[in-house]
Amino acid sequence: MNVLITGGTGFIGKKLAAALARRGELRLDGRAAPVERITLFDTFPGEDVPEDARIRVVTGDVAERPMLDRLVADADLVWHLAAIVSANAEADFDLGYRVNLTGTWQLLETLRAKGGRPRLVFTSTLAVYGGDLPEIVGDTHHLTPQTSYGAQKAASELLVADYSRKGFVDGRALRLPTIVVRPGKPNKAASTFASSIIREPLAGQEAVCPVSREAAMFVLSPRRVVDALIHAMELPDAAFGVVRAVQLPGITAGIGEMVDALERIAGRKVAARIRWEPDPLIQKIVAGWPARVSGARALGMGFQADGSVDEIIRAHIEDELGGSFVG
Repeated sequence: MNVLITGGTGFIGKKLAAALARRGELRLDGRAAPVERITLFDTFPGEDVPEDARIRVVTGDVAERPMLDRLVADADLVWHLAAIVSANAEADFDLGYRVNLTGTWQLLETLRAKGGRPRLVFTSTLAVYGGDLPEIVGDTHHLTPQTSYGAQKAASELLVADYSRKGFVDGRALRLPTIVVRPGKPNKAASTFASSIIREPLAGQEAVCPVSREAAMFVLSPRRVVDALIHAMELPDAAFGVVRAVQLPGITAGIGEMVDALERIAGRKVAARIRWEPDPLIQKIVAGWPARVSGARALGMGFQADGSVDEIIRAHIEDELGGSFVG
């Protein structure tokens, strides 16, 4: 099997590539399918790309059809992770729509032209919801995005569903919670602080929290999201049926609860490296996201959530810090 990962040099793409290389195969429709090549496609070559003879990096524009034609020609499976993240998509309207919507549509058109109903896993977001939300958001709640990013992802979900209905692709869309703890440097996502307030203090650096302790987010660890991406690809078509989008299970974490967990695990000195500096724009964006989400359908399909915030922080220390941190 030849695998294509768009947005492949981002942190999730690299972790997915490393996991696929370790596994060496996927289970598709009851059969073992060896992973022979993994193409990471992105706008930049990235850093710390896993070293494996099966992995190659290709740079380019996801909205340019000729490039996609070449990449898709020999790709058997596609994970579509490429995106302009939330706050950046809100700030640059044209770029957000070019990458998040036009890029997705061009990829789907390329897969349609290829033929054979290729299997595609698309990463969506809980930002497809917004406004006046119920206490717990279920899979069937109507899409009411309150940001351009959410609108672009919601529109892309509909495209994936329609191209699947027409038999052009076998598409699966995963609505991701906020991923915590993201390794590396902060990005332009409105949610980036949720990782920074854990990652930076553990590295001996100060972090700024732009929301109050009372704010809450629905979160999932990098470990679990990589597992989910692979599981989504391996599930049979019938597991999704007519509804091609599923919101992944996660846990609701208050920001104060996250800081308290950091103090329990790493100590008061580490937690004291967080500065509380409210940012009205970030607070407004975060407040518009659902904090409590039902993952019942996903759990029934075999997806898994983390057990606690403590578990998420310990996983980051193990996976990214070699088991130690700056006290």
